[in-house]
Amino acid sequence: MDDIDRELISLLRADARTPVVMLARKLRIARATVQNRMAKLQADGTIVGYTVRLRPEAEGHRIRALMSIEVEGNSEVEVRRVLRGNPNVVALHTTNGRWDLIAELRTDTLESFDSVLNAIRSVQGIANTETSILLSTHKI
Repeated sequence: MDDIDRELISLLRADARTPVVMLARKLRIARATVQNRMAKLQADGTIVGYTVRLRPEAEGHRIRALMSIEVEGNSEVEVRRVLRGNPNVVALHTTNGRWDLIAELRTDTLESFDSVLNAIRSVQGIANTETSILLSTHKI
């Protein structure tokens, strides 16, 4: 991947529906070159799909939070398996440092958020958690 590919990806991240002609104009390369590069990036698995981004308030799950999770001993594989099965865990990341996992949580109400927190905290192998509710979004 070269600088043109990186710039192309940046433009697609900003708006994946940008017409190829506009991408070519912004990159100052031929339309066919843009199409070929996009096809190559898709074929080699660099680009795995295109998506829609919604304003947070447009989504049903209005309560969003990040939960930092400390796992006991060698329980991480089992804890990840359980958390992947929870529909309110929309993303799960391993990390370094004090916390072993970061889970992105989404629920519709504070009452359901409380239930989700209690359910996750009771998972066998979770030693400690710290949760921060996301209040506003300034960049997507």
